[in-house]
Amino acid sequence: MSGNVGMEALIPIVNKVQDAFTQVGMNSVIDLPQIAVVGGQSAGKSSVLENCVGKDFLPRGSGIVTRRPLILQLNYVEKGEWGEFLHAKGKKFTDFDEIRREIEAETDRMTGSNKGISDIPINLRVFSPHVLNLTLIDLPGITKVPIGDQPPDIEFQIRGMIMQFISKPSCLILAVTPANSDLANSDALKLAKEVDPEGIRTIGVLTKLDLMDDGTDAKEILDNKVLPLRRGYIGVVNRSQRDIEGKKDIKQAQAAERKYFLSHPAYRHLAERAGTAFLQKTLNQQLTNHIREVLPSLRSKLEQQLTSMESEVKEFKNLGMSGGREDKSAKPRMMMQMVNRVTHDFEEMIEGGGNHVDTTSLSGGAKINTIFHFRFPGYLNEGRLDEKELRKEIGFAIRNIHGVRSGLFTPDAAFEMTVKRQIETLAPPSMKCIQQVSTELHEVIMKCIDKIKNYPRLQAEIDNLVSGYLRECETHCREQIQQLVEVELSYINTNHDDFIGFNSTAKDESVKDVQNAGSESQQPGRESKSKLIKKGWLSTTNVGLTKGLSREYWFVLYTDALAWFKDESERDQKYYLTIDGVKMKSSEEEEEGGGLFGHRKFKIQLFHPNARYLFREYRELTLYAKDEDDMEDWRASFLRAGIYTHRSQMDMEDLEDEDHKPKFERLFEDPQLERQVEVIRTYVNSYMAIVRKTFKDIVPKHIMCLMVNKMKVFIEIELMPSLYGAGNPAELMEESEDEVRRRQELLGMYDACKDALKTISEVTAKTSSTPLPAPVHSNNHHSAPSPNMNASRMPKSDSAHSLSQSQRSRPPPDLPNRPTGRSAPNAGATRPAPAPPGGGSRRPPPPSRPARPN
Repeated sequence: MSGNVGMEALIPIVNKVQDAFTQVGMNSVIDLPQIAVVGGQSAGKSSVLENCVGKDFLPRGSGIVTRRPLILQLNYVEKGEWGEFLHAKGKKFTDFDEIRREIEAETDRMTGSNKGISDIPINLRVFSPHVLNLTLIDLPGITKVPIGDQPPDIEFQIRGMIMQFISKPSCLILAVTPANSDLANSDALKLAKEVDPEGIRTIGVLTKLDLMDDGTDAKEILDNKVLPLRRGYIGVVNRSQRDIEGKKDIKQAQAAERKYFLSHPAYRHLAERAGTAFLQKTLNQQLTNHIREVLPSLRSKLEQQLTSMESEVKEFKNLGMSGGREDKSAKPRMMMQMVNRVTHDFEEMIEGGGNHVDTTSLSGGAKINTIFHFRFPGYLNEGRLDEKELRKEIGFAIRNIHGVRSGLFTPDAAFEMTVKRQIETLAPPSMKCIQQVSTELHEVIMKCIDKIKNYPRLQAEIDNLVSGYLRECETHCREQIQQLVEVELSYINTNHDDFIGFNSTAKDESVKDVQNAGSESQQPGRESKSKLIKKGWLSTTNVGLTKGLSREYWFVLYTDALAWFKDESERDQKYYLTIDGVKMKSSEEEEEGGGLFGHRKFKIQLFHPNARYLFREYRELTLYAKDEDDMEDWRASFLRAGIYTHRSQMDMEDLEDEDHKPKFERLFEDPQLERQVEVIRTYVNSYMAIVRKTFKDIVPKHIMCLMVNKMKVFIEIELMPSLYGAGNPAELMEESEDEVRRRQELLGMYDACKDALKTISEVTAKTSSTPLPAPVHSNNHHSAPSPNMNASRMPKSDSAHSLSQSQRSRPPPDLPNRPTGRSAPNAGATRPAPAPPGGGSRRPPPPSRPARPN
């Protein structure tokens, strides 16, 4: 029994796996055993391939004709002759001229008609009774000079494409070289030598033997004495250009080729191991042997690939989507799974936790928390008047209330009017907080439904339902906050326990506070005890460095000071700045020449409005945040610390009289009015501290109750019924074309891998391969035996002249000068191998090996 029983069954399976991987663009995941055909332009590659097929089917012409890799899979069948392209599934090409036109059209579709190249392969499968199972890759011919519209680096592009294939350890290299050129200058052998220095994977093919000069021959090369290869050289005689143009039949050409080798005195001794028929048989044997050698690694990679696809394929099968017919009842179940996934992801992003935590930026619940406790308090402080403007406003109110009279007592109406104006300023920052939370909730929703983008109708419907409900929640929340403002305006509660006015519980303390109001210069919102507000990295350009250069420092903001350190340990303090009377400006501007954080700069400037020195010799401190969010956080924190936004002097023009003397200064020329202003100012600050504290507490609670929590309940409970009401689940669960194609390709590749593993398991235990020929000497003066001449030293079943059991069980291909019938292979297998050239005697087999039976 042959040692290669079942081996040929591997080639079609390998081809099937190759097709599956090509469809999903995973050629590089598993390197499958193939034979790459390499050679220079006009070396005869196309003729060699056409001789193997027995048909004219490859494009021909001048320059680079092969501009995309052609993966040619030859498959033996008993009847019929046709071709199939992977990109034209289900279509049989029985006209091989039509196959040529399809190759040309598919090449132009990817590369254009300007002789450009592409590394995306064309897959062609040929079925014929005149071929042996083979997988060959036709690569572009090696060229030196670009022609037409080809890029100047076309040589390096082609070289890179060829190396992409032949550098894989699983690829055999068929190096095609014309005999009428110097073998030492062969581009094909040179490239093969780079990736296969020991010649383990290289098979030499010598073409154009009939075109050599008179008196010369390639006998020494074919005998493997010049640049020897471990797998040796095979000589072929292709059709001439005249034969091709005259449409000479390939079978006639092969008969002429056979006659040429039998009649030529230099090649008569190797006629049985030369020509296209022998090349086919040798390549078939070499490829099956090579597959056998890489079976362990191939099986391991296939198992890994199968494991990686297992869970997804199982999910498809559980949903009744594994075959061509899908289970319609699975659609609602699958929709429920998708909605549950959205619900889980939304809950996880809002409440925190989970396996996928973003480590690059804040999002979801963490971002909302920052809005509540850092930005919103800052927004509330942003609208407050500073001390000078507050006194001015109170002074105008008192004068306008007294009218033509000079009042002796402090009017309550001035206090109430000023407080109400201050309460009204709390509405815009509250609405801004609502808007920011709404925006973040929508971003969370979009991230959650992005995972179901393979079902576009379901994704769009969920987006429509959830976004619409979010708008309703936002509108309701705005109404409630506006109502909260109106509630505060409706009743000024001067009996509040925390108000320093004249109530029963704090009368003595409040009188003392009013009496001392004029002597204290306490800033509004400034606590008597220093408290930490924020820490973080900022960069600056004017702290102890060359002007214009940025450096990061660790900044710590307190209620009364700003300090910065070398790093987060806070041991090496660089400076400590009191912030009493400090103002700020923030801006976003284009960056010049790159910059530290990106293409835009987010800048905050701190300074004294009276132009005095801020610290050391600097009148201002310029700080840079890493992005807009960081700038907003720091800006809000500075506002909480009482560092308000600077208003331009243009805003004060209406306060000056014709003598350019500020009117509010003239107001305080009246000591009685000044005392009244200070009393009301103290009351206003005290009462507004209460209101701001209420807003800081109640606005986030309203937003959580009316927006965040309601969104969670809607997604968890009401989304699924709303989807059923919106349309048929079967329609909503329609997959995108990309998803359908991806699923079909995944299942096809999964089945192909399973079939391959099954076949490998069946043949591994009962197959053997021809031992790799021993290394040959590169010394031209010493004769090196050709691997093809050592067939007599191998077991009968593994001889290069023997056929596998699967070949013996079927009619052999109709090759030139070979008798047809079932007895022919056995007859050929028992024919003794030819004697080595030069009349040398054959070495006897080793004593431990049984003699080969006759």
